[in-house]
Amino acid sequence: MTLWRLEWIRLVRTRRLVGLMAVYVFLGLMAPPLARYLPDIISSSATGDMTIVAPPARPVDGVSGYASNAAQIGLLVFVFVVAAALALDAQREMAVFLRTRVPSYRDLLLPRYITAVGAGAVCFVLGALVAWCGTIAWIGTLDVAGVVTGTALGVVYLAFVGALTAAFASRLDGAVITAVSTLGVALALGIVGAIGHIGQWLPSNLLSAMGSLAAGGGDPMSYGRSVVVTIVATLALLALAVRLGNRREL
Repeated sequence: MTLWRLEWIRLVRTRRLVGLMAVYVFLGLMAPPLARYLPDIISSSATGDMTIVAPPARPVDGVSGYASNAAQIGLLVFVFVVAAALALDAQREMAVFLRTRVPSYRDLLLPRYITAVGAGAVCFVLGALVAWCGTIAWIGTLDVAGVVTGTALGVVYLAFVGALTAAFASRLDGAVITAVSTLGVALALGIVGAIGHIGQWLPSNLLSAMGSLAAGGGDPMSYGRSVVVTIVATLALLALAVRLGNRREL
């Protein structure tokens, strides 16, 4: 049995794939109707002489709501699933067994990274498709190119987060501490990205792409700097993970 097949079986039999898919599809299902009826809910919550006037829902609110929830709840689940796959040394007996039979840490890391991140990306895209269809049904049409481009940029961000998880996993022993460390850095990048123009260069900038581009008014090229930095950082983090993993003693 190859390592690639082993990782796929592990992903399926541990029900991590089912969990990922359930989370992203649920977020995609809930975002459009919530965006559609939220103004009515807000308006009806007024009491006494107070009047609350909420703007009507726009088609972009459906997918932007999904993107926002996917960047929070979805990312949380994604990171824990990826950390569970990449924390090679969490079970020492298994780590010794694999490391003494596989010549390079890279050969252990890549099947796990590509399988876990690829599964998360597919589930994210599936959730985006559900949110897109729901938005058309509940609210109205969207810019097709904008939705597709925004979704693709979201996948690029997930690949970066997966590589960040791999770098932590190469030095830390447990899946939980690896996931918490990754989420901490991701949160810090989001906070730093809100300061001035520096956010245009950070991977966290890609999180807003779906909502911005789906409206049809955004420029995809405005995310070019973030894409370049994210891709370079992803490759660098994977290289760092391999280097640290090879130097780690059993």
